[in-house]
Amino acid sequence: MSTPLDTLAAPWQHEEDIRKSRFLAQASPVSSPAEALAWFDEAGDPAATHNCWAYRIGDAYRFNDDGEPGGTAGRPILAAIDGQACDRVAVLVTRWYGGIKLGAGGLARAYGGSAAECLRLAPRTPIVLRGQLLLHCDFSELALVSARIRDMDGLIESERFVADGADLVVSAPRDRLDAIASRIVDVSRGKIQPRRADAVDER
Repeated sequence: MSTPLDTLAAPWQHEEDIRKSRFLAQASPVSSPAEALAWFDEAGDPAATHNCWAYRIGDAYRFNDDGEPGGTAGRPILAAIDGQACDRVAVLVTRWYGGIKLGAGGLARAYGGSAAECLRLAPRTPIVLRGQLLLHCDFSELALVSARIRDMDGLIESERFVADGADLVVSAPRDRLDAIASRIVDVSRGKIQPRRADAVDER
């Protein structure tokens, strides 16, 4: 079974001084690569020595060392995101150089460590995996079926009226889909047979 993932409930930051260099880690929830890149542009400090970053959004990820030796900044930040079981998260670590070289290992520990601590302290919220049910409902049963769906944590995402009733798209946590489908079959005495659509992920 895969590890449950969290995203951030709100942006967060954490600051450390490491051998006279100042490291400011900032983290933010993001929903797309474009949103992550725009946030990096906004949150970075052009006057700083380096603005290094990484993001993870499902299978999509990128990292940037911004002039630090290859593999010493962006990749450790990404490793911190994964190590903290986070997703849909962007982390920027800004460094103001203090005059003492840290070496490759020291840089990786500084960037990765400050990113991990920022995520550890940040307010988090679980990512709930959701899926969809598709069903057709007669007009006479629409009110009852809709009420039962809401009773079981379902959300009617769309309702399209046709000549003999309504076509519904229902979204719910994946672990509730089968129970909702069974309840709809029961209340309709088998007339309605919901089918699962391709699963979607939502917070």
